[in-house]
Amino acid sequence: MVGAGPGLGAALARRFAREGYAVGLFARSESNLRQVQQEIEKAGGRAASYAADATDEASLKSAFARLREELGAPEVCIYNAGAYAMGGIQELTPEQFESSWRIGCLGGFLMAREVVPAMLERGRGTLLFTGATASLRGGARFAGFAVGKFGLRALAQSLARELGPRGIHVAHVVIDGMIDTARVRSMVPGREASTMLSPDAIAETYWQLHRQEPSAWTQEMDLRPAMEKF
Repeated sequence: MVGAGPGLGAALARRFAREGYAVGLFARSESNLRQVQQEIEKAGGRAASYAADATDEASLKSAFARLREELGAPEVCIYNAGAYAMGGIQELTPEQFESSWRIGCLGGFLMAREVVPAMLERGRGTLLFTGATASLRGGARFAGFAVGKFGLRALAQSLARELGPRGIHVAHVVIDGMIDTARVRSMVPGREASTMLSPDAIAETYWQLHRQEPSAWTQEMDLRPAMEKF
């Protein structure tokens, strides 16, 4: 799980741990990792934390090497990292734009390179990528975010066509709406829960994607609250 912070990352980790999976947690923040790991262990699950920068090849390679030594090669891997860089064309710096693309897209590519070889050797595996509304259309002042998400979607499509025939299920999930997290609630106090996506409900969908039979695989799906306009 790359991008295992509070909110959706934590919910995804808990859901797979509940099924008996040993969960490897990747994020830049050690404190966030410890919190999620403690939640899983307190519930009787098994988890290990790896502080790593998803946009740095050496950092991610080292972290996955440690994961393979401690937990074995992953059967399923989720890319859930993302970065918001809101601003108009005259406000965004080239550094901010590039950083957003590296987190939004490049990290997914680097993650796949680390886990695909063992999946191909086994002849099975699952790669899941977290997308957003911005994966499908760019909005005003969202160029920094949308470019990374567009790229991640293209990566998922390409990998699905390359790896699906070889037993690896690749799916991209478009999260169309705000996720009900503590951070979001602090930004929009008083917002009704029914207008946001539940992290646990999203996590259940990811689990079902992983469990799909190869005869009926989903490559892309969108999730949104019933109240969301689209």
